[in-house]
Amino acid sequence: MTEHSPGASRGDDDRPGLADLYAPFRPRYARLVTLGLAGVVLALTVVLIVTFPRLAPGSDVLGDQVGFGLVGGAIALFCWRQATVSARVDPQGISVRNLVFSRRLEWAEIVLVRFGEGRPWAQLDLADGDTLAVMGVQRADGARAEREARRLATLVELHSRTPRDD
Repeated sequence: MTEHSPGASRGDDDRPGLADLYAPFRPRYARLVTLGLAGVVLALTVVLIVTFPRLAPGSDVLGDQVGFGLVGGAIALFCWRQATVSARVDPQGISVRNLVFSRRLEWAEIVLVRFGEGRPWAQLDLADGDTLAVMGVQRADGARAEREARRLATLVELHSRTPRDD
């Protein structure tokens, strides 16, 4: 899939049912991997904190334990944030939650949905000339990501139609 413009025509077979149209956009594989990694990091951090006094007797055990806890917690927090990237849609617009920033857009602000080869996630071209990554639609999800990008483009098309388009 290269680009999805609000005015581009697609066959009815590509359009999801109206009930599913407003479902949140969330990555599947990245979510599973990062949640699993967060669990492993937290478990290993606890093991390290508990066993460290026996591994390094006589050192500043409490300071090291606190440091391990902080680093393990920071890694787990980063993984959790990656696992919670999403885009939530409603009739008024879209709320995009990416790794660092979140942003709310009205449908009229979106000009084009891009998800071409080489793009790791969907991208919105905005009316003000800016772009916004939608990490909730990730290339790693393969065919599912293609369907989700089409669904996002369909939403943009539906909410940007004017009486002149009919």
